[in-house]
Amino acid sequence: MSIIDAKDLFKAYGARSLLSGANLTIQSGERVGVVGLNGAGKSTLARILAGLEPPDAGSVSRQRGATVQYLAQTPVFEGDPTAEECVTAGLGEWHRAAERHAELSRRLATEPRPELLEEQSRAAEDVERLGGWDQQHRVRTLLGQLGVQRASAPLSTLSGGEQRRVALAQVLVAAPSLAILDEPTNHLDAETIEWLEQYLLNEYPGALLLVTHDRYLLNRVATRTLEVSEGQVYSYDGGYELYLEQKAERMAHAERTERNRQNFLRTELEWLRRQPKARGTKQKARIERAEQALGARAPKAEKSFTFEVDVARQGKRLLELSNLTLAIEDKVLVSALDLIVTQGERIGIIGRNGTGKTTLLRAIVGQLAPTSGSVVLGQTTRIAYFDQGRSDLDPKLSVFDNVVGDQPQIEFGGQALEPYAYLERFGFGSKDYRQKVGSLSGGERARVALARLLRRSANLIILDEPTNDLDVASLGALEDLLVEFSVSALCVTHDRWFLDRVASSILAFEGEGKVVRYAGNYQALAEQRQPAAKALDETRRLGESETRERKKKKGLTWSETRELEGLLDRIDQAESEVARLSETLAAPETYQRSAADIVALNTALDTAKASVEQLTARWEELETKRSELDP
Repeated sequence: MSIIDAKDLFKAYGARSLLSGANLTIQSGERVGVVGLNGAGKSTLARILAGLEPPDAGSVSRQRGATVQYLAQTPVFEGDPTAEECVTAGLGEWHRAAERHAELSRRLATEPRPELLEEQSRAAEDVERLGGWDQQHRVRTLLGQLGVQRASAPLSTLSGGEQRRVALAQVLVAAPSLAILDEPTNHLDAETIEWLEQYLLNEYPGALLLVTHDRYLLNRVATRTLEVSEGQVYSYDGGYELYLEQKAERMAHAERTERNRQNFLRTELEWLRRQPKARGTKQKARIERAEQALGARAPKAEKSFTFEVDVARQGKRLLELSNLTLAIEDKVLVSALDLIVTQGERIGIIGRNGTGKTTLLRAIVGQLAPTSGSVVLGQTTRIAYFDQGRSDLDPKLSVFDNVVGDQPQIEFGGQALEPYAYLERFGFGSKDYRQKVGSLSGGERARVALARLLRRSANLIILDEPTNDLDVASLGALEDLLVEFSVSALCVTHDRWFLDRVASSILAFEGEGKVVRYAGNYQALAEQRQPAAKALDETRRLGESETRERKKKKGLTWSETRELEGLLDRIDQAESEVARLSETLAAPETYQRSAADIVALNTALDTAKASVEQLTARWEELETKRSELDP
C-alpha cells in the first residue's frame, strides 16, 4: 500500500525549473534513497512530499491516517526546550498522555477529588497503551547513541550539530509512517553513522526517504534509489551500487537512441533533398516522421566535474609532529602524538565529535599554538587548507568574485587559464557566475570553496569535512583528484566510502588524548580492530569462567601455589612485551612496512595487553584465595 503518491509535480524558482512533471510513489515499509547533483531539487522534492512547501502544479496524496515527518538540514525549534523535552515531544500522543497524568497528579496533591483520580487513571491507561512508562528511557538512550551528552541542557546552549542530532532523535522516536531525512549523516561521526545505519535497518518500523550523499548508507539501507535530474525523478531498484549499474544501462540506451535518431535524420534529409515536392500520402507521412525526429530533444549531457591541483615541488618529508600535546581548558585532546607525513601519503582522520580532530588541523596550519611538542613543516611544504566553515568565502560576493576576483587570468600548472574555463571545471556555467554565494546550496558553496582553494599551488592539502553537502558527482571528482594526482593530504571526514577510496592510512582519535595511526583505508581499520577485539573478549570470557570455577573451591592447591610463585615474573614479561610493541608502533619508520605487518603488530599489542590484564587478575585471585586461609 502506498503512503505517498506524487503526480506531475512542477516547481520553479524564478527562471530556474527544478521539477518538470515528476512522478513517484513510496510504499509502506520501503527504504528509499535520493541522489542527484547539488541544486537538482532533492531537498525541494523532500519538502513538497512532507507538506512543507506546495508544488506549482501537480498533486501529492497520502494514505489516510499516515504520518509523515521531515528532518531539515537546518532544523527550527519552537521556544527553548531542553534536548530531552524536545525529543519527548516527538512521542506525540504518549507525550500528551504523560503530561496530562503529571498535571493531574499535581492537582491531586492539593485537590484529592474522586473525578480527578479517575481522570488520572485513564491517563495512566493511555500511557500504558501507547508504549508504557519506559519511553523516557528510550528518549535518553537515543540521545546518548546520537552523541548528545547534555540532554537536560536548553537547545540554545547546544551547537548547530548537536541541535541537528536532537532533531534526528525527535523524528526517530516518533517513528512516523514515513520519515523524510535530509542529509541525516551530516555532523555525525563514523561510529554514530554506523549505529544509525543498523538502527534504520533493524529497528526503525516505518518507511524512509533518505536524501543523502553517504554512499555506504545508501548501499546498505536503501531498497530503492531515486535520482532527481533535469526536473524528472528516475527510479532504480536497490542501493547505490545497483543504482550505478542501472543508470549506466539507461545512459547507454539513451546514447543508442540518440545515435539512431541522428542516423535517421541524415537519411531522411538526404532523401528530401533529392525528391521534388512530395504530394503522395506515404511521402507526406515520411516527411512528418522526419520533422518529429528533428523536433525531439536530444538527451542533455550530464554536468561533470574535473578537479585539478597544481602540485608544487615537494620534499620527501612534508610534516613532522613531535610529542605534540593539545589541550583546551584543561581537557587534553591530543597527548604526545608523533606523526610524519611523507610525499604521496593520504591520511584520513576519524573520531567522535569533540575529540580534537579540527583542533589538530588548526595546530598544523598555525592557527593554534600547541600545549607542548612541535609542528615542523618541510622546507618546501605549501599547504592548502579547506576549513569546515568555508570561512574564506564572502557570501555577499558572486561565485566569480570569490574565486577569480579582479584577476584577468588564473595561473594554473604553469599555464594561463581563462577564468570561465577554470570555473567550468567545478560545474559552474555562465548563468552561475554572478550568483551570490550566500544564495547557493551547501554543496554549491563547497564547490566554490574548492575552486578558490585549488587555484593555488600546493603540495599538502588539508581538508576538514570536505564531504559535507557535496553530491556524489563532486565527491567522485574530489576522490579522483586526490588519487590520480598522488596528492599528499590530511582529511577529516566521516564518509566511509571516501576513506576507502582515498586513504592510505587512518589516524583514529580514540578519546582521552589517545590518537592511533592504522595502515590502510577504513575497511582495513575495521579488519585490524576486529581480531584484536575478539581476542580480548575471548581472553576475558575465559578468565571469568575460570574464576567462577575456582571460586567454588577453598584454599590453594599444590599447582596453584606453584602458579602463584611464578606469576609476578610472567606479568613483568608481558608488560615488557607491551612496552616493546608500543615503542615499535610509535616509530615513524614502522609505517614503511607492509599493511600485513602493521596489522600483525596491532593484533600482537592488543593480545599482550589482554595477557597482562588476565595475569594480573589471576594473581589477585590467587592472593585473595591464599589470604583467606591465613589466620
